[in-house]
Amino acid sequence: MKLCLAAMCVLVPGALQAAAPFEVDTLKTSVGELQITFLGHGTLMFQCNGKTIHVDPVAGMADYATLPKADLILVTHEHGDHLDPKAIELLRKPDTQIVLSAKCAEKQSGGIIMANGERKTFFGFAIEAVPAYNLVQMRAPGSPYHPKGIGNGYVIGFGTTRILVAGDTENIPEFKTLKQIEVAFLPMNLPYTMTPEMAADAARTLAPKIFYPYHFGNTDPAKVLALLKDAPGTEVRVRRMK
Repeated sequence: MKLCLAAMCVLVPGALQAAAPFEVDTLKTSVGELQITFLGHGTLMFQCNGKTIHVDPVAGMADYATLPKADLILVTHEHGDHLDPKAIELLRKPDTQIVLSAKCAEKQSGGIIMANGERKTFFGFAIEAVPAYNLVQMRAPGSPYHPKGIGNGYVIGFGTTRILVAGDTENIPEFKTLKQIEVAFLPMNLPYTMTPEMAADAARTLAPKIFYPYHFGNTDPAKVLALLKDAPGTEVRVRRMK
């Protein structure tokens, strides 16, 4: 399937600084135009076919009182820079669906728990919870920042366009099982997630048409751009997702 992408920089209602509007990319999918708003860090907003999906909404990233309410909220894991009950409350409406992990449900009520490997459909969008964990990066020997089986990444199906939002993870073996990923968001926030080398390896494994480094903290995204400069078929696009 051919994937078309247009990039723009627009002032989304709720932007914290008029001088630094949120960036928005537009993709054409089989179910209509998809807008991706890059709110910052691990926080994203997808709008397609009249529905709005918020991923890891955190109040410090935007004024959520002024952003579109959520039809679906996806929370990757329980850390405070990904799970913010106050932001979720601002985005909720009576029919909002919240998808989260079992660990997140200890802090956020009213959600639907999805474990690694589970698939469900919400508002016509296929959602798959995929593993997200550390293999190398540790708080201490034997104590990973993100243990296996606790957090989720999500594959979101906008018709035939499959987008991976990987969550806090490293280049895990399970990436080899993910097929037909058109767009991949991979984290590089050291020391908690991937090095640029890990992210480049993951991008080569997944072979998306578009790879967004996201949640990259102080890691220089130019490093992964250089590592993938000759990667066939994958475009690396850097947005303000520090």
